[in-house]
Amino acid sequence: MSKFGHKIKWTAVNLCRLLVAVTFIISGFVKAVDPTGTLYKLQDYASAFGYAGIVPDWAFLIFAIVLSIFEFCIGIYLFFGIRRKMTTISLMVFMCLMTPLTFYLAWFNPISDCGCFGDAFKLTNWQTFLKNLFLLFASVVLFVYRLFMTRFISERNQWMISMYSIFFIWILASWCLYRLPVLDFRPYHIGANLIEGMQIPEDAEQPEYETTFIMEKDGVQKEFTIEDYPDSTWTFVDSQTRLIKAGYEPLIHDFSMISFESGEDLTEQILADTSYTFLLVSPRLSVADDGRMDLINEVYDYSREYQYAFYCLTASGEDDIVQWCEKTGAEYPFCLSDEITLKTIIRSNPGLLLLKGGVVINKWSHNNLPDETQLNDSLDRLALGQLNVDSATMRFLKLVLWFCVPLVLLTFADRIWIGSKMYKRFKHRNNLLNQLKVNENEKENCSR
Repeated sequence: MSKFGHKIKWTAVNLCRLLVAVTFIISGFVKAVDPTGTLYKLQDYASAFGYAGIVPDWAFLIFAIVLSIFEFCIGIYLFFGIRRKMTTISLMVFMCLMTPLTFYLAWFNPISDCGCFGDAFKLTNWQTFLKNLFLLFASVVLFVYRLFMTRFISERNQWMISMYSIFFIWILASWCLYRLPVLDFRPYHIGANLIEGMQIPEDAEQPEYETTFIMEKDGVQKEFTIEDYPDSTWTFVDSQTRLIKAGYEPLIHDFSMISFESGEDLTEQILADTSYTFLLVSPRLSVADDGRMDLINEVYDYSREYQYAFYCLTASGEDDIVQWCEKTGAEYPFCLSDEITLKTIIRSNPGLLLLKGGVVINKWSHNNLPDETQLNDSLDRLALGQLNVDSATMRFLKLVLWFCVPLVLLTFADRIWIGSKMYKRFKHRNNLLNQLKVNENEKENCSR
């Protein structure tokens, strides 16, 4: 192979390696940041393929965390060029499994998106399939020409990068599971204005629908539209409305709060409240964690003392609500809402939300609820009642620094170690050459 051909192949292989590495690092990272969201997506897959209820949630959760670790580490290994044989084989096998799956999703469309990048980036099923076609091609190239991948760390010290990457992503996933995602890409993040998120601009494109009426006359049924609606001699049977053209869809389009007791829609009233409102969110009370009920009841007592509104949002039925009240001693009012919406609002069951004027002020998992030592004054005088928006960009940069700074130090230490070894070898070689020169000089002197 000519030098030019070797250089072209080296460039192509390492370009593929970096593109695949970045893709897998991002994919694994967003899954680790929101393991519960990955769990929900896996449940969607199970429902689409007819396996809902067969696999327990804890198995899906373990798989979600393992998948995030696997993808993140594959990306890191490719980036540093370590464990090349194992990494490229694992990558190729993984893509051989995922590419046909995403083709099936694109063709039959059983779910709206594959969830490869969580809520951070939304891809259509066809976009996902095309992405995986490239990744499959790149994985084959990397497997065949893996020796062309440049190492950024020595083979002897690659275990440090390997173990550190596994440890970091596992700790991140565990922390976000126990608390809440450190990066919230959903429209209900802290600082979000729910009222603005629900608004539709006046000049926004409106959706177009077509309504078909099924009418009957003399035992014969026929379909009509509004334009050719028949006379009164026809009897109405049914009507169907279908979406012809999608219009503008606001970020928040499915949030509602219907009083469980009266059936009244309280959405506008609660969002317009300029005081504080606590929302206890539980998609399903039957599977909610009741280990922190004392703290929840304390928060409710605190809200009554300072005259703050408190509601429990759930998609549960009447029997589950009654059973929950009997089991926990709950006295707060309940409101009904959509289950998927509640799972989107907060990744905890139950979780606690603090609103003020329709703005999300704070969020808590059931594992870190505020207690009486924190709730010792009115919310306007407490830090937890103040909006402290740490932008997603800043939180992302902090996470990158937490991961990259030790990684850079490890790489730098490896380079120093390699450099010292090369220096010792160079020095040893010079000593040998000097000794050989001395011996040759001595032989020449003796021969004279």
